[in-house]
Amino acid sequence: MPINITKTHTRRTSTRYVLGGRDFRMIKIPVISGDHTLNAFIKAQCQDMGRDYVPVFFHDKDEVIAYLKYELPEIKMIYFSDPTIEAQAVLDEIGKDPWLHYGGVIAIHDNLAEKELLESMGDQNVIAILRRSELERGFARLMKILKQNKQILFQRGIQQNLLKNIAGSFVIDNDPLDITTYSNLVTNYLFNANLINKDTKDKLHVALLELLINAIEHGNCRIGYDEKTAWLESNRDIMDLIRQKNTDAAVRAKKVYFNYTISPEFSRIVIRDEGDGFDWRSRLSITEETPGLHGMGMRMASLYVRNLSYNEQGNEVAFEVMHQHNASNTIPAIFDQAQERVFQDGQYICSEGEESDYLYYIVSGTLYVYSKGKLVSALTPDDIFMGEMSFLLSNRRSATVVSKGSSVLIKISKQDFVNLIKDNPHYGIFLARLLAQRLARLNLRTSRLNTEYLKLKTELAELKPE
Repeated sequence: MPINITKTHTRRTSTRYVLGGRDFRMIKIPVISGDHTLNAFIKAQCQDMGRDYVPVFFHDKDEVIAYLKYELPEIKMIYFSDPTIEAQAVLDEIGKDPWLHYGGVIAIHDNLAEKELLESMGDQNVIAILRRSELERGFARLMKILKQNKQILFQRGIQQNLLKNIAGSFVIDNDPLDITTYSNLVTNYLFNANLINKDTKDKLHVALLELLINAIEHGNCRIGYDEKTAWLESNRDIMDLIRQKNTDAAVRAKKVYFNYTISPEFSRIVIRDEGDGFDWRSRLSITEETPGLHGMGMRMASLYVRNLSYNEQGNEVAFEVMHQHNASNTIPAIFDQAQERVFQDGQYICSEGEESDYLYYIVSGTLYVYSKGKLVSALTPDDIFMGEMSFLLSNRRSATVVSKGSSVLIKISKQDFVNLIKDNPHYGIFLARLLAQRLARLNLRTSRLNTEYLKLKTELAELKPE
């Protein structure tokens, strides 16, 4: 029986194949590198993975900046040890507008100090840092992780508009690359979805790293305190000891299980290893600790998260992270100079039927939308803009909007917005994509309502007496 394959183009960054009714999306990844050997390796690796990722190679700064502005890629790879590219200039351009360029960065280098490299990337969403010498072992593994977890990497909180609670799980191997990648995925997602701020993101990242490392090295690899001390005192990297332990097939087969539930109020995370557990009560009962080479991770994690607890055996830890409410972590760079307006509880922002020559960017708060006197929806920073439809169509306001509690908005006139688009045309593309996403969400909700209506109609027909 022949297999039917159709091909459609969604945008230049991705091509969508429909195979037997299923969707397969190819994601184009800009690779900023002038090293032909490295580029050939990345191309071959992506080809071996099938149709999931397609690398697009750049070494000219202006070309890559133009690509980033108009394509808004979800993943970017930068080879920082290549002297022929201006990596820092590219980073600076991305840093000018992190709201728009929120996609993840994979950093590749020869032998740079990773702490300094991480600092040079500022507040960008770092997915992973790979040494060139580790690329052969780690590249396919990293891309497989990203493929399996697209929903938490690429959606910037879109799920929050459709679901009250989001739950998922990771099965993590005893590999140092997995530790950092999954920690970055979770913290970046929560930050991009405006559920946690920068300070909470940094603290959560530290806590996750510490607890995941403990699960792997002390739980699955059974590295004791004295063994770790001796290893570190000889100036060796603990990750190399973990890899050494994983040469044992029985150790290598063990997993770490990472479960998360993201609700409106908080995120709950549970990490479980396949080790024998430990006496967590005695560790938590220590009131003072002298800083040393190691041993502070568990206490540090308990200070950075809420309600940290262990199961009886000591091989499972759970904790919570409280969310911020109705706040935006970043503002589009083109609105940096615009004036913020604060609305108090119950204050009218616009009225149904009035003329519309401006729109609002929602910085924080909740906005109630009324049509013909009835409450029809509520807007938050997740909706990004308020009033863009009547603004673009030059119509009168189709609804009345009232602030619920205190709200902070940025008011943009039509003339200012048109001028901004002239100077930054890539924002026009983004606005079109935003409207397309909203239309897709509306279609999904309409489809669900129609399904419920048909179901109810059928049930009523069955109940009707003959």
